[in-house]
Amino acid sequence: MLHLDPVSLAEACVALHPDDDVVVAKVAIALGAEIHWSGDLRTVSTRERIAPGHKLAVRRVPAGGPVRKYGQTIGFAARDIEPGDWVHVHNLRIGERDAACQLATDVPAAPAAIVGRTFSGYRRADGRAGTRNYLAIVSTVNCSATVAKAIAERIVRSGLLNDYPHVDGIVALAHKGGCAIQQGGEDHRQLNRVLAGFARHSNVGGSLIVGLGCETAQGSFLAAEHDLVQLDCSNSAGNSANDRCERPPLVMNIQEQGGVAKMVDRAAGVLRELLPEVDRARRAPVPVSELVLGLQCGGSDGNSGITANPALGVACDLLVAHGGTAVLAETPEIVGAEHLLTRRAVSAEVARKLLERIAWWQEHTAKFGVELDNNPSVGNKAGGLSTIYEKSLGAVAKGGGTALRAVYGYAEAVAERGLVFMDTPGFDPASVTGLVAGGANLVAFTTGRGSCFGCKPVPSFKIATNSAMYARMSDDMDLDAGRILDGARVEEVGREIFERLIAVAGGAKTKSEAQGIGDEEFCPWSIGPTL
Repeated sequence: MLHLDPVSLAEACVALHPDDDVVVAKVAIALGAEIHWSGDLRTVSTRERIAPGHKLAVRRVPAGGPVRKYGQTIGFAARDIEPGDWVHVHNLRIGERDAACQLATDVPAAPAAIVGRTFSGYRRADGRAGTRNYLAIVSTVNCSATVAKAIAERIVRSGLLNDYPHVDGIVALAHKGGCAIQQGGEDHRQLNRVLAGFARHSNVGGSLIVGLGCETAQGSFLAAEHDLVQLDCSNSAGNSANDRCERPPLVMNIQEQGGVAKMVDRAAGVLRELLPEVDRARRAPVPVSELVLGLQCGGSDGNSGITANPALGVACDLLVAHGGTAVLAETPEIVGAEHLLTRRAVSAEVARKLLERIAWWQEHTAKFGVELDNNPSVGNKAGGLSTIYEKSLGAVAKGGGTALRAVYGYAEAVAERGLVFMDTPGFDPASVTGLVAGGANLVAFTTGRGSCFGCKPVPSFKIATNSAMYARMSDDMDLDAGRILDGARVEEVGREIFERLIAVAGGAKTKSEAQGIGDEEFCPWSIGPTL
């Protein structure tokens, strides 16, 4: 719908804060349209066409002055901005903000505890809880990636999985690294955290580690460094949660097995023997407090910080109240909003750790002549996001309003309950790979442009920021948060997200799972040089 006749602000736009210099268009607004304030004499005539999700200036901002949205600075005027102007990359720049951050000065009180709620999950032998029951083939190096996929394809084509209805599937975790890195160096150990995190993930009932044999990222070193003991995944009758199968971890190398064909044959045979063990697992009531929710946004737009992200934040606050864990991530996408997190950190130490990770990113990108403000992608900008500050201010809303309790490195095991942060890149596959390796057994993914992301062995629940995209991509989106623009309350949609996440944790399939998406998204983040 294109508005030209005089229209009320509430009908055409979203005003987020009384101090803001801009409002956000809910619909396409034509050049020359008059936007008026109900109960106010003010009227703004648009000087340009404003697309949905994009910003309309409602105050004059002189060149160099701060431009505010969410009551926060999202950038500085590159030239004089007049009421009625379209505010975007052509007249907005990031500039230099006051970098001072308050540390642990506004720590929220813990929410009232909610107890007794459960979901139907898998109780693993080591005590952790899973939301799915997969068989995983973990490739240590790209040189064994094809073989890992061939082993999985052999099992799938055989129809054997049909005989094991309690196994959700088999996933080959192949990647492009694993060699030409420093032996035992930071990149190697980070890769090992990822591989180990998936091999023993609570959503994995059994795993096989597959290598070439001569690579830097040796499977034997991985198993030894991370104590990869195979566990009895069953919680059926006659098996307690503490039962352990102390046989050595399943590590096989192509060179030792005599080549590709022999490796595929022998590994497929091993997995045929492992499948009955994995299939013995049964769902049982598990406290909601055992959910670890990874938070991700991808293909964001100007509505992300208005609809889906704050609604997901409500769901996160509910999860924390139930004793669960929500993991905020994407360090390059909190730049410009870090001050909102540091002040609610439980301690100055936690706040400083977050700032240290941002400083690392600024140094890291500077080595390559890259600015963090390059982060808003082509799609982000087309959807109305202009600067990294604006994107970040909307992104942190995913984390809700509880205290920030810990900061973790990439793929580190998450042990703290409540809201925590993990240092990951903004690139969705690499970010979610780290979150899952760290223990996330559920992923909530907000999107405005329409990301179709899946991440086996963990379900990815997709939340659309606008109703038009949700309708267009209904086969891929799980929930429409865009109805907030039509008057639905953020709290109402947030509670619906929470309930839907509980259902997914209990076995309800997401749209990406229904389409089999998630085999190609495993993407360990590499931070070091390729030698």
